[in-house]
Amino acid sequence: MELKFKRVLLKISGEGLQGGESYGISSPRISELADEIVKAKETGAEIGLVVGGGNIFRGLSGVELGFDRAAGDYMGMLATVINALALQVVLENKGVHTRVLTAIRMEQVAEPYIRRRAIHHLEKGRVIILAGGTGNPYFTTDTAAALRAVEIGAEVVLKGTKVDGVFDSDPVKNSSAVKFDQVSYMDVIEKDLRVMDHTAIALCAENGLPIIVFNLGIEGNLTKVLSGERVGTIVTGKKGGINAR
Repeated sequence: MELKFKRVLLKISGEGLQGGESYGISSPRISELADEIVKAKETGAEIGLVVGGGNIFRGLSGVELGFDRAAGDYMGMLATVINALALQVVLENKGVHTRVLTAIRMEQVAEPYIRRRAIHHLEKGRVIILAGGTGNPYFTTDTAAALRAVEIGAEVVLKGTKVDGVFDSDPVKNSSAVKFDQVSYMDVIEKDLRVMDHTAIALCAENGLPIIVFNLGIEGNLTKVLSGERVGTIVTGKKGGINAR
């Protein structure tokens, strides 16, 4: 297969591992997700993953419970490590060599995130799973995904979601929501389209890094994106308004 994108950063939310469960990790869902990554890896792509932790703990939820925001965010970062280790085990069982690298040092379970080491693993054909967010409170895993993508020289940020792309309103709540084929970074910010948080969008815009938002739950979609098929919504710096369909 001819690839449009050779090196990619795939952002997976914690909820993306939850499946139909009310909390935690769904075994069937994480296995399905791993299967999609295996197929994508077989194309020859170099794949980095950033995983969220919202299926276990979200920092802002801690604030609602009376926690200090920084403490809540650190707890959320630790939740991403749990998800990363689970994903590593499933991928390794399917024959994919992986490395988990964390922004918070915990050498007993994972390697510390070092940019050059992460790139080395990619060049050696390993899937890297980047956990612990940025290692700092007050930053989301969306921002971590954008930051790591720039650092490792990814050609695109892939935002795997439960919907088919970017819409003008929540398609789960509004059946008449309109899907966009392409939007600009400025459109996302000005129209508050909830693609990623504004810090992540600004970081991608400053570095000319496109974002593709697509439904990761549809079999084969990840491979289609890598090959350049029009799947989901692309966010770039191109102007000319929003194309809807």
